[in-house]
Amino acid sequence: MSCKLSQETIANVIRFHGHSCPGLKIGMRVSELSRRELGDLPDTRLVCVTETDMCGVDAVQYLTGCTYGKGNLIHKDYGKTAFTFFDRESGQGFRCLLKPGARGDTAREMSQLQSKIASGKASPSEQTRIRELRQQLEERLMNADLDRLFEIMQPNTVMPRGARILASLVCEACGEATMESRTRRFAGQTLCLPCFNNVEQKV
Repeated sequence: MSCKLSQETIANVIRFHGHSCPGLKIGMRVSELSRRELGDLPDTRLVCVTETDMCGVDAVQYLTGCTYGKGNLIHKDYGKTAFTFFDRESGQGFRCLLKPGARGDTAREMSQLQSKIASGKASPSEQTRIRELRQQLEERLMNADLDRLFEIMQPNTVMPRGARILASLVCEACGEATMESRTRRFAGQTLCLPCFNNVEQKV
């Protein structure tokens, strides 16, 4: 089934992110999937673990209420278009992964053209072509059934604990207040991570 988001909501997500692109559309659809699988949960109950930092994470933040600042959006830098959602109250959750064929047959051509554009070697016709391909891909992502886009599986991680407010300690090297859990002890001093790395690094 195609995307159920209203045109107004889609426009608001694009405005929040700054532009429309295939990655953002993936985030819209994965947010829909979260609602389908876990229900329309308040952001105090929903938590998302994202394995990518791509554009779609902005759609997830806007549509689900999972944000870095609230501590219910956790980024694991694995470079995978995969998201895990949990309901903190029920303990239910699922992981979804974008299927290899979700982007269709244009993925290879798009990749080649993007490399040319990045190197400044793309011709005007090639730049036009990649815009056409992006538009086609966005339409494909928005019109496809969710189960054709994503593989759904059990979570491969435990549900993250809720955000905690910790004490701050003053780094004895730079003098800046630092969350206690992000400090290190070295040679009898309490140091923030950058200062610790400066003195502990071996090269």
